[in-house]
Amino acid sequence: MATATAALHRIRGSSLIDAIGLLLLALVIIWLLFKFFEDPTRFINVSIIGGTNGAIYGLVALGYTLVYGILQLINFAHGDVFALSGLVASTMILSVFGLNEDTAILLVIVGLLGTLAVTVPLFAFVNGSIERIAYKPLRNAPRLAPLITAVGVSFIVQNVSLALYGVDFESVPNFIPRTDAFTIGGIAFQWDNIAVFLIVIPVLLVLTWFVRSTRQGKAMRAVSQDKEASAMMGIDVNRTISVTFFLAGSLAAVAGLVYLLQFNIRYDTGFELGLIAFTAAVLGGIGNLTGAVLGAMLIGMVQAWNEGLDGTPGGDWTRSIVFGILIAVLVFRPQGLLGERTPEGA
Repeated sequence: MATATAALHRIRGSSLIDAIGLLLLALVIIWLLFKFFEDPTRFINVSIIGGTNGAIYGLVALGYTLVYGILQLINFAHGDVFALSGLVASTMILSVFGLNEDTAILLVIVGLLGTLAVTVPLFAFVNGSIERIAYKPLRNAPRLAPLITAVGVSFIVQNVSLALYGVDFESVPNFIPRTDAFTIGGIAFQWDNIAVFLIVIPVLLVLTWFVRSTRQGKAMRAVSQDKEASAMMGIDVNRTISVTFFLAGSLAAVAGLVYLLQFNIRYDTGFELGLIAFTAAVLGGIGNLTGAVLGAMLIGMVQAWNEGLDGTPGGDWTRSIVFGILIAVLVFRPQGLLGERTPEGA
């Protein structure tokens, strides 16, 4: 009888929480519809900016969700690896290839591809080394130990960036024009926004194909579900985990270059952006690649709506709103938008 009563209370409590969550969601949707009909052109233009920023967050969020899907580890160092990769990319662009605003477009393309050719394998190696040195020895330790280690590694990578580049922001010329590519009914689509989506969408598609269709990707999915059973089936678990960290480091390098082409970057950029990307991964359903990008784009648009529309708290409240969203997701839908609910104790 006591067990049945407790179960009934849980059901009622869950229903009440779901009802509150749906009510809050309905209020947000009503407010967004009001803002849309108030000034559709402005609303869509602001949303495009937010979606572009969110797509960049998505590249970082993919690294978080990959590692968490395999190890159930929040790799806090990922954001700092991303920032260091962007700083190294600035050195490659400005000092090694010597690119500037007067450089011919063909040479710019060659220089950017050359930068990726250096930073992608470099930071795949850096991320893989972090896993081998800091996380692998703690594979069977309580979950708190690797979590604390991740925070420590984050500070180490951040201080390496500080020692190498100082406190100043690094930037590169606007190689991608920030002018309108075309306009439809007053809605402007700029070249730099289009370029971001032309990078993020293929990366997501290739990564999704890799995880779902390749032998190594299937091994990653198997390890994420049951390491012991995967080892019994002949899967090299250690190698699979290393490949995951190599992939996450490569994504961090791509994200670092894309971010650098859009914004300034310095040693601590990865801390805040990493938290935003992690929030996006949780919002979309951590462990779900498509969900990570969807969550990131929603976060980007929330920021843009808050800073670009009237009747909002304004930019000073952006961080509070973003992390308020994280809290709300954990309360009302812990598995995220595209995540799957797992049984308790699983």
